[in-house]
Amino acid sequence: MGQTAYLFLADGFEMIEALTVVDLLRRADIPARTVSIMGKKEVTSSHSVTVMADILYDEADFDAASMLILPGGSQGTINLEAYAPLMARLDEWNEAGKRIAAICAAPSIFAHRGYLKGKDACSYPSFEEHLAAGGANVNQNEVTVSGHMIMARGMGCSIPFGLAIVTCLKDRETAERIKKGIVYEQRS
Repeated sequence: MGQTAYLFLADGFEMIEALTVVDLLRRADIPARTVSIMGKKEVTSSHSVTVMADILYDEADFDAASMLILPGGSQGTINLEAYAPLMARLDEWNEAGKRIAAICAAPSIFAHRGYLKGKDACSYPSFEEHLAAGGANVNQNEVTVSGHMIMARGMGCSIPFGLAIVTCLKDRETAERIKKGIVYEQRS
């Protein structure tokens, strides 16, 4: 397994969830690439901000990948789940126990595909029923690490989600250094 983390973009994605993760990974010197599944590099967020993806899906070298990451956004999640090549890739990765991550609405994809049976999981509150229907042990933690999967609840959890991915792909010391550098302090 390689080092590049691929984060998939579809129209309707939640911008903060996507770009915060990419930013934190790059601060940790983890190669992170945004991948459009839309057939063009311009992808429009849930709040009508258009961003330019690094590459198209067909340009991704999955042999060089360390993790596949799905940002949320209701429409973005629907669009990701409707893209059969990505779903086949996720199934392959899940079966092999390779690292996958999802935030907000996107963990519902893991539930729909049968990955969460008997696993701890979290998602955006209105999507928790999808996780429960998929057999997950649903919790309300900001971030849940369950084996090879990392999930988070929503936009407000983007920094802890990104730091959990950094910890997974690099180490806790790097995540702590970045946390300090961005002046991130969790408050209860």
